[in-house]
Amino acid sequence: MAVQVVAGLELRSPNRIVVAAGLALLVGGLAALAAQFGPRQAALFGLGAMLGLVLYHALFGFAASWRALVSDGRGAGLRAQMAMLALASLLFLPVLEAGSLFGRPVSGAVAPVGISVLVGAFLFGVGMQFGGGCASGTLYTVGGGNTKMLATLVGFLAGSVLGTLHLPWWLGLPGLGAVSLREALSLPGALGVQLAVIGAIVLASLRLERRRHGRLSHGPVPDEPGLRRLLQGPWPLMAGGVLLALLNFAVLAVAGHPWSVSFGYALWGAKLAQFMGLDVAAWEFWTWRYPAKALGGSLFAEDTSLTNFGILLGAFLAAGLAGRFAPRWRVPVRALLVALLGGVLMGYGARLAFGCNIGALFSGIASGSLHGWLWMAAALAGTALGVPLGRRALGRGRTP
Repeated sequence: MAVQVVAGLELRSPNRIVVAAGLALLVGGLAALAAQFGPRQAALFGLGAMLGLVLYHALFGFAASWRALVSDGRGAGLRAQMAMLALASLLFLPVLEAGSLFGRPVSGAVAPVGISVLVGAFLFGVGMQFGGGCASGTLYTVGGGNTKMLATLVGFLAGSVLGTLHLPWWLGLPGLGAVSLREALSLPGALGVQLAVIGAIVLASLRLERRRHGRLSHGPVPDEPGLRRLLQGPWPLMAGGVLLALLNFAVLAVAGHPWSVSFGYALWGAKLAQFMGLDVAAWEFWTWRYPAKALGGSLFAEDTSLTNFGILLGAFLAAGLAGRFAPRWRVPVRALLVALLGGVLMGYGARLAFGCNIGALFSGIASGSLHGWLWMAAALAGTALGVPLGRRALGRGRTP
């Protein structure tokens, strides 16, 4: 395999077998979904694939960037996330105010504010550091060939199913109900508050990084321009954030609701539990209208599950284009167990908190939901605890 080093990063020749397989699965999947479920599901699968490619090429995750923030004062990843949230808010809130997009009714990711969000998001923040990735990060790293993250994925499924069992109890604890900033403050007020908070977070991260290091870091990015850079990456974090905001808006246009990830994990886990003989359909959560419909239908008929499959495939294709799809099957048992525990914490926490870093934080904040901001604060607190605990779990001097 030909390898070129640019700006300290290796640029490799594409893996043609992986690229060919990825393209065949993409084209075949689009055709099969269009024939069986219609163009809407095919479009969501295609959007999922684009999301996976962007996530992989931009290395756009929350676990590593938040770890860099709390342990080293580096805020490039956080600032890219804030740019993503600012653009998404500008796109989402006017459309949600209108109630439709291109003639299709749309609704935002607005969820209740309560103890379950605080506890769930905190557990998710801890779990990210044990598992080595967030909800979307787990998908794109597994799709890209990271075998250790398979343990995180398995744990995520198990924790998600357990969360569906306990969620009705958590919902009985005190809370404020769903709070929409757009409805409470009007559209201009909500936009003003959101952009002001985002701006304050960016300024705080700039001040922290300059105080700790004297200058800002934007991460190593090859200087090579043109088609090779576009196809192989890595892409700048800011570019990744902008593209993710636009793709989330595209999901809103096609599906009528924003992008989410964690319900797909819960559905996959519940289907597996049923296969193993567990009567999850009798649990209260799975008797509710939408979960019952999803559990009784195909995995390819449910929007979140379908886009998750697309993300796996898009990351697989991106790894092939970058020449980096090379699974390593010799992973230390200790690392696998820590990753498994991290996945359980994230899956359980996501159910309690009405979503993960995508459904609750990204899509929630873009929709003007107060629970999205609460989720972010609690998950950052969990990250601050999870970083040292994760290092200790894996051995001194090591990180998840």
